[in-house]
Amino acid sequence: MTQHALARERRRPLVGVHVVTLALNLPGPAGVMRLRALGARCTKVEPPGGDPMRSYCPATYATLHRGVRTVTIDLKTPAGQRHLQRLLARADVLLTSFRPSALAKLGLDAAAVLARWPRLSLVRIVGAAGARAVEAGHDLTYQAEAGLLDGLALPPSLLADMGGALLAVEAVLLALRQREQTGRGVVRDVALADGAAWLALPRAWGLTAPGALLGGAHAGYRLYACADGRVAVAALEPHFARRLGEVTGLGALTPEACLQPATAEALAAWFATRTRATLDALARTHDLPWVTLGPGAEPRADRG
Repeated sequence: MTQHALARERRRPLVGVHVVTLALNLPGPAGVMRLRALGARCTKVEPPGGDPMRSYCPATYATLHRGVRTVTIDLKTPAGQRHLQRLLARADVLLTSFRPSALAKLGLDAAAVLARWPRLSLVRIVGAAGARAVEAGHDLTYQAEAGLLDGLALPPSLLADMGGALLAVEAVLLALRQREQTGRGVVRDVALADGAAWLALPRAWGLTAPGALLGGAHAGYRLYACADGRVAVAALEPHFARRLGEVTGLGALTPEACLQPATAEALAAWFATRTRATLDALARTHDLPWVTLGPGAEPRADRG
């Protein structure tokens, strides 16, 4: 490793921190990927059958586990439990995604962990908080509860899982900070339902509901069809809206004008005759916040 690389490595805030994770599928590994990027050393414990993610999406599994040491341990055997105990004796954080009853069967309930390893913090990813941690659920059900689903269409991303992963990283950072202050590990729970609810707040506040300001009412914050695809326009701030109007020949658009249906109709007609290449060039020249897309969902890779 070069001197520059060594210096860069030392600047990462979690260098020297060891995280042991038992979490499978997406939320835990996604959180671990972020922890690795922050410099933590991560050891993943997998059951003999492996992580289901490896079988149903091997490319994603490889991305999530880049730089992570993976060991196979049968935690249902005494030998496997001794192996895990040796890992935990040298770890700073244990990350799990089992239900509380499963952790108790493994001897990894909160009281047992803190009693045996006083400086080890336990971060538990669960589906829902409190008594609901025993309930069955998945990303789709938590998004449904948060009001993020429309009609019968599946959501475009796994927002509860990825939001929960970020909350898990936050919980690890808070646990490490608390240990600095007290010298003892702590237990923190992260609920995927809370991750979905957090990401759904703009909708709950009325910002993105259909017909609301960011749900179609503002003509400068919409998707429009163009000659060979679509364009996502986000000219929300007054100075961007003014520039949008000037470039499209509508004059300097005021906040009031942006809420008029006639403005959206005029913009739709203007965009419909322009190609993606033309619109990309205009965005660069005039510093306009829009991105062109194909008829499907793929953005231009060469924009900017």
